Amino acid sequence: MNTDLFRFTKSAKNLNAVLIIIPMVLLFIGVYGGLMQTLFRAGIIQSDPFVGGDYYKGLTFHGVLNAIVFTTFFAVAFGNALVPYALKKNLNSKIAWISGILMLVGSVLAAVVILMGEATVLYTFYPPLKAHPLFYIGLVLLVVGSWIAFYNWVPMYLEWRKENEGKKTPLSVVGIFTTFIIWFIATLAVAVEILFMLLPWSLGLVDEINVMLARTLFWFFGHPLVYFWLLPAYVMYYVFMPKMAGGKLYSDMAGRLVFMMFILFSIPVGTHHQYMDPAIGAQWKLLHGIFTFAVALPSLITAFTLAASLEHAGRNQGGKGLFGWMWKLPYFKKENWFFPYLILGLVIFIFGGIGGIINASYQMNTVVHNTAWVPGHFHLTVAGPVMLAFLGGSLYLVGQFMNKEIRLKSWAMISPYVYTIGLFIMSYGLKIGGLKGMPRRTNTGASYANPDSILYQADWMPYIDMTVIGGVLMFIGIVIYITSFFTTVFSKSRSDDEHAMVTFPISESLHDEPATWLRNFKPYVIIAIILIILSYTPVIYDVIQATYGGSVPYSPDSPVPLR
Repeated sequence: MNTDLFRFTKSAKNLNAVLIIIPMVLLFIGVYGGLMQTLFRAGIIQSDPFVGGDYYKGLTFHGVLNAIVFTTFFAVAFGNALVPYALKKNLNSKIAWISGILMLVGSVLAAVVILMGEATVLYTFYPPLKAHPLFYIGLVLLVVGSWIAFYNWVPMYLEWRKENEGKKTPLSVVGIFTTFIIWFIATLAVAVEILFMLLPWSLGLVDEINVMLARTLFWFFGHPLVYFWLLPAYVMYYVFMPKMAGGKLYSDMAGRLVFMMFILFSIPVGTHHQYMDPAIGAQWKLLHGIFTFAVALPSLITAFTLAASLEHAGRNQGGKGLFGWMWKLPYFKKENWFFPYLILGLVIFIFGGIGGIINASYQMNTVVHNTAWVPGHFHLTVAGPVMLAFLGGSLYLVGQFMNKEIRLKSWAMISPYVYTIGLFIMSYGLKIGGLKGMPRRTNTGASYANPDSILYQADWMPYIDMTVIGGVLMFIGIVIYITSFFTTVFSKSRSDDEHAMVTFPISESLHDEPATWLRNFKPYVIIAIILIILSYTPVIYDVIQATYGGSVPYSPDSPVPLR
C-alpha cells in the first residue's frame, strides 16, 4: 500500500467536511461585515442593513466570526485530518463528533445572540460592555469542544510513541500539538473570566465587575490566541510548502525548535496590550515586552529555514545565480494552486511582523495605541498569512474528505493574489491614517468622511479612500475563492478507490538531524508554566491591589450605563 495514502472512516470524513463547510459560510458573512465597515467609514453607505444599521453590532459580528469561530473550526479540522494521517491511526469518530457538535451549537448560539443585538461587545468582549448570557455560554461550548478534540488525539499519540520508541514524532503532529497546548493553557484564563466574572455579571448575580482584572485575564488569552491562529499556518509552511515548491525542508530540527520556542514564549506576553492600563506596574509591562521580543525569534528562524528550503526547490528546478531560483517556484501553475496561498502569506507576514515589533515597544506603542494603525497591523497578520493558509487548507481538505477534484483551479490560484493586493492597500491606508491620528472602531453616528462629523479631518481622506479600494479588492478575492470552494463542494465525487483515500504533500527533510532534546513536550510545558507564574503572578497582584469596586454594564449604543 502507498504510505502517502490513508483511509479515514466515512464518519471522520463527514465530520471534517462539516467542520470546514459550515464555518466557510459564517466566514463569508463575517467578510461581508468587514466590507460594510469599510464602506461606512468612507461615507459610501449610511448603515449596514444586514445588522439593522448598528455599527458596533456589525463590528462584533465581523470580529467574532472571522477571528474566533472560523479559525477555531479550521484548527480542529486540520488536527483531525493531520494527526491520524501522520500517525496512521484512526480517529475516534464518536468523540470527534461530540467535539464538533459542541462547537457548532456554541457558534450558532453566539452568532444568533449577536444578530439579535444582545451581544454588541466587539471581538475583545471587554466589560463594562455586557452581552446576553447565551453569548458567553456559546463561547464556552466552542472552547470546550476544541478541548475535547485535542484530548481525542492524545491517546493516538501515546500509542504511537509506545509502538515507535526512539523515533521522532512526525513534524506535523509536533506542530498541531504545540498549537493546542498553547490554546489549552491560554483558554484557561478566559474560561475563568467568563465562568466566574462575565457570566454571573450577565445573569445579574452580581451588579458590578472588575474591569481591569477582566481585561488582564482576556489578554492572558488574547495574544496567545494569535499563535493559535498562526501555528497551523506554520505547520503548512514547514510540512507542505517545500514539497509543493519541488524541494525538501532544509532543517527538520529548526522546525521542531521553533514549535518548542512558541510553547515557551507565547503566553507571558499579554500585558504588552495593556501598556496604557494604570493598574499594572511598569516593571511587569517591561517583562512582558521582553518576552514579546523573544517570541519573534522563532519567526526569524522560520524565515531563514523556509528561504533555504525554497532556494533548494528553485535550484532543483534549474535556478541559477544568486536569485535565479526565485523565478523557478510555481507561482502561477494552476495544478499547484495551493502554493500561492502559502508563499503570499509569508510575504505579508514580513510586514506584519515588523508592525508587531512596533506595537511591543512601549514608546512607539503610545503613538499608535487605539488608532487605525492597530487594525492595519492586525489585518497584516491574522487576515494575511493566517487567512490565506486557512483558505488554501480548507479547499484542500474539502477536496480530500469529500473525494472531489478541485474545481476552477485557475480561480483558486488567482484569488490570493487579488486578496493580497487589496490587503496591502487597505493596511497601508489604515496604518498611515493611524499615524495621523485616525482612531479605530469609533462611531459618532456619522462617517469619518462626513464633514459634519466631529471626527472629520481632511488629511485622513486619502487613506480612508485607500481602505475602501483595498477592502473591495479583498472582498473580490474572497468571492473568487468562495466560487471555487462551493463549485468543488457541489461537484460530482471521484469514484476510484485510490482517490477515496486521503493524502497530504508531506515534505522530506534535506538533513537527517537527531533532535533528541526536542522529542518531548514535557520539559517545555513545565518551563512555560514557570514563566507564566513568574510573569503573571505580580501582574494579577497589582491589578487586584490597585482596583476597588467595579463597573456597571455599558452599551456602546446607549449614552448612559445600563442597570
